[in-house]
Amino acid sequence: MTFRRSVLSRRGFMALGGATAALGAIPGLAQAAGPSLAALAKAKGLRFGSAVSAGPPGSNTGTLDDPGYSRVLVDECGVLVPENELKWYVLRPDAKTFAFERADRIAAFAKAHDMALRGHTLLWHHPKWFPAWLQHYDFGKGPAAAKTAEGLLVDHIAKVVAHYPQIDSWDVVNETIDPKDGSIRHTVFSDAMGQEHTLDTAFHAARAAAPKARLVYNDYMGWEAGNEAHRAGVLKLLEGFRKRGTPVDALGVQSHLGTEDPAAPGSLGKPQEKAWRAFIDEATGMGYDLLLTEFDVNDRDMPADVAARDAAGAALAKAYLDLMLDYRQTKEVLAWGMVDKYSWLQGFTPRKDGLPKRATLYDDAYKPTPLREAVAAAFQAAPARA
Repeated sequence: MTFRRSVLSRRGFMALGGATAALGAIPGLAQAAGPSLAALAKAKGLRFGSAVSAGPPGSNTGTLDDPGYSRVLVDECGVLVPENELKWYVLRPDAKTFAFERADRIAAFAKAHDMALRGHTLLWHHPKWFPAWLQHYDFGKGPAAAKTAEGLLVDHIAKVVAHYPQIDSWDVVNETIDPKDGSIRHTVFSDAMGQEHTLDTAFHAARAAAPKARLVYNDYMGWEAGNEAHRAGVLKLLEGFRKRGTPVDALGVQSHLGTEDPAAPGSLGKPQEKAWRAFIDEATGMGYDLLLTEFDVNDRDMPADVAARDAAGAALAKAYLDLMLDYRQTKEVLAWGMVDKYSWLQGFTPRKDGLPKRATLYDDAYKPTPLREAVAAAFQAAPARA
């Protein structure tokens, strides 16, 4: 298998540097009062950051291309996460190609502004999100199929990790638990290799490629009623990792508050604080750290009035963050976007009244929202990590 290593050209890096240097004076951009969220988090031994998009190749539609958005990132964040750029369907247009250009832009921006970089994700173990060529890849039959599949997976992980040595935390496996019944999803990899062996192979390959990085299993089980089977499946998965000696360091809790998986049975209910604490207690009791990896608030069912809606979203977020930050095993809080108009939630489960969602920490005018202040207050109230 050939490997095309793409790097940001000197001209491209200089252009990016010139653009980011111009961020210092953007008319109309409001800055939050007091310390940045990154500074507040750091004071408690935490990291705060956000997902960011570089946009399609040759376009200027990514959040990184918006000077106002970039300014918010520089002002508030200590770590960035490529939103989609490291996922197979973006990174691997075919079996022989690695298209690193988009993720390279984010890596260069993070480096230019002295930010850390997280990796998301080495294996999104869900057939819906595999590229078409991988869905139909011929691994052969019998033992040869397992060997071929393992070789493809290990090669992918080794080369992606090697390309980004600055990444110190990887979502190695993402969303392998089916929320309907808590089972492990079937994919072309698991059909060839077996489910547990596929997941274990991914983590062992990541550990070999990045021995000092934090390796994370990431999933979207939530604290609301309706997530019971999902939580049980994740705990069973984590138990299996420990029994088999799989090198998993942390559980990534996506923290999309109020967002229901359409594939899950039933409807989303109210937070189940007691059951959620029991779930987190079991995960941390197995020795796992915690990361809040994709934080936002889906205000789908909140009031239309902006002030009332903002207050409800901020209160929900503060209650959740207070609970999660009370665990000293929680090491990072990562927003899944910082400005409302770019949130993935705008097109997911729309509000019945058609109003745009206010799901992130800054509104469309790049002004901090009550949700941003709720996050700041939660950091200030959190116990310090050792």
